[in-house]
Amino acid sequence: MKLYMVRHGETDWNKARRIQGQVDIPLNEFGRRLAKKTALGLADVPFDLCYTSPMSRAKETAKLILQGRETPVIEDERIIEMAFGEFEGKCCAKSGWNLPEEFRRFFDGPERYQAPSGGEDFAAVKKRTKEFLEELYGKEEYRDSSILITTHGAALAGLLNNIKGRSLAEYWDGGVHKNCAVTEVEVVGGKPFIVSENVAYYDDEVEPWED
Repeated sequence: MKLYMVRHGETDWNKARRIQGQVDIPLNEFGRRLAKKTALGLADVPFDLCYTSPMSRAKETAKLILQGRETPVIEDERIIEMAFGEFEGKCCAKSGWNLPEEFRRFFDGPERYQAPSGGEDFAAVKKRTKEFLEELYGKEEYRDSSILITTHGAALAGLLNNIKGRSLAEYWDGGVHKNCAVTEVEVVGGKPFIVSENVAYYDDEVEPWED
């Protein structure tokens, strides 16, 4: 089994460094362009199926990557973005920061991060992404399949945290992946191995999410 995990293309809220979480913000034109270039980079991969977050930015990224193919697409809530509750829509850029100081733990102390009202903590995201992966590994009918997975920054980090067997303190090992960057994982006998991580099939300049 081969998994190709992709963070969605850019949105206007990404560009403004506003926390999206589970607010359904669509791709912007630049984000669509990144997805189309990623489609070219993955053109030789024979995708058998796709799992996507239900959010429109992830679904459209999948649609653009799979354009011209008849690949089945399955929505799965377990790979939706982390919920930030009352913090959704707020700015987390160094200039324009309008969040409580404790929110800085999101970046530099995930094991100590406390979810705001209506939000999730990292343990919750790690749990649901682990359940998603374990179910996928156990599907005998997918054993030889190539699977596209389109998801989000924090959810993707949760998937990789599980795959690498790391602690919550190491949740951001590798940082927030670039928009439309691809991570390839091979699953052999139910065990995952990372082949490549955070590979961009474009040369456009994308600013780091945290800045």
